[in-house]
Amino acid sequence: TAAGTIAPAKVLVIGAGVAGLQAIATAKRLGAVVFAFDVRKEVKEQVESLGGKFVEVESDEEGSSAGGYAKEMSSAYKKRQSQRMAEEIAKSDIVITTALIPGKPAPKLITEAMVKSMKPGSVIVDLATVRGGNCDLSQPDKIVTKHDVDIIGHSNFPSRIARDAAQLYARNILNFLKYVVKEGKLALDFEDEIIKGICLTHGGKIVHEKFKSTSAKKPAKTASKKAPPKKKITKAKAKPKKGSK
Repeated sequence: TAAGTIAPAKVLVIGAGVAGLQAIATAKRLGAVVFAFDVRKEVKEQVESLGGKFVEVESDEEGSSAGGYAKEMSSAYKKRQSQRMAEEIAKSDIVITTALIPGKPAPKLITEAMVKSMKPGSVIVDLATVRGGNCDLSQPDKIVTKHDVDIIGHSNFPSRIARDAAQLYARNILNFLKYVVKEGKLALDFEDEIIKGICLTHGGKIVHEKFKSTSAKKPAKTASKKAPPKKKITKAKAKPKKGSK
């Protein structure tokens, strides 16, 4: 007979991008109470639609950059964020971190002090170790135990679920091709945000803004010095051995 109830696990997902939203949905299906944090306020609705509770940091700063990616926040925001994260991490059984900033190292969001505050047997899954990790104690491609907390730091999670990852990637490529190919012909609308973001060159010119600025900074090539002419190597004739004709 049932002698009581078991409290559900509390899961905190840091970063509500593609990976974070999938983590929220999976944890919720498994019966966990899920909380999620992201600097982009517009993802609150997506988190709540999956059954998660959005953790907010009071601020007037905008956390989205061009293309909808997260951007680096001010030091004042980071301080408030750290205090808020410390409160939530101490109450969590599982923390899944997915926070990445395009072109920059992963932000350090979980300090050693925060790890110490977690209950023994808790787990941190750091999905950002490929860029240095979101946790100070993460080690790339290793599972380590610090302060009785298991920290998982695999840097290439997709390779551990190769079949599913390949299916997801193939679906992305198929949808992308359907987007740029209309009626069997390439249709590039350069007013479209996606097309502008992925096209590097067109008509013999660099059209991507970031690559334009990079190519302009390259130093002009200097004339290469001619290599000195190679000396002719003549083989010395072997002296005949005594007794040979």
